[in-house]
Amino acid sequence: MRKHIVADFSRVSSVEIDGERSGQRIDNYLLGLLKGVPRSRIYRIIRKGEIRVNKKRVQAHYKLQAGDLIRVPPIRVANVDDSGLHIGPGLEKVLRGAVLHQEEGLLVLNKPAGLAVHGGSGLNYGLIEALREIHSDPGLELIHRLDRETSGCLLIARKRSALRSLHADLREGRVDKFYTALAAGRWPGKFEEIRAPLLKNHLASGERMVVVHKEGKMSHTRFRVLKRYPQATLLEASPVTGRTHQIRVHARFAGCPLAGDSKYGNDDDNRQFKALGLRRLFLHASRLGFVSPASSEAVEVIAPLPPELENVLEKLDS
Repeated sequence: MRKHIVADFSRVSSVEIDGERSGQRIDNYLLGLLKGVPRSRIYRIIRKGEIRVNKKRVQAHYKLQAGDLIRVPPIRVANVDDSGLHIGPGLEKVLRGAVLHQEEGLLVLNKPAGLAVHGGSGLNYGLIEALREIHSDPGLELIHRLDRETSGCLLIARKRSALRSLHADLREGRVDKFYTALAAGRWPGKFEEIRAPLLKNHLASGERMVVVHKEGKMSHTRFRVLKRYPQATLLEASPVTGRTHQIRVHARFAGCPLAGDSKYGNDDDNRQFKALGLRRLFLHASRLGFVSPASSEAVEVIAPLPPELENVLEKLDS
């Protein structure tokens, strides 16, 4: 097994940020720098102000700038091997075979359903941590996110320059994202576009829910009917904004929640879809269009509908 070589952080250290790391969150940077230190310990030293950037306290979401000087306190870094996350051979095979497109600076991955894009909330690791381990590249970063239950096209940066370029394109609406979704019932024709503000809400149980609320953030989704079935409607959804659970909440707002949605769906509808073999949320990031940061050429990537979702459509047809 390969051993991970670490720098000596047994005493106070200073690290200067170069241009390639500009724009990276400090928590993500430290997770790579201090490999072998528990995630909880890293967040604790940030919160307590033991990490300083240019002699000032920062929060975990602080984005680094070229020339920033980071003070790292004395901290024990364990010698760990590169397979410390214990990525199973099954998941490694899936992720290695999930690459839809690759070029200098980025990957497009066909994310499997059921895998969170990053660790946290009780998860030791997510997709991005697994990819860093598999490819021995701690610099891999998510360019955008997909819900844990959603499958399909996901952009991964291999270089900070690609991350910055595509983040700017996302903010300016220059990245086209299309999803295939199955909604319960007959989708009303008047809802070709939904502009409804979304507000994050936490229930007493701690569960996070998103609701349509006048005090929420402006949210805009375009919908196109692909096919109508007696009990459901197949849709193409294109989010113009990128809010949490946006497509799912807008579908519910239209009166047609997505099939298999345990959070925003209808229990009776979900039981009927489960009888058709649906064991997951029917939402798939099917197509992604963007301009390559490396070549400046337009790129379109397509992720085929997974077999388990195709099988549900075949049963609806029969």
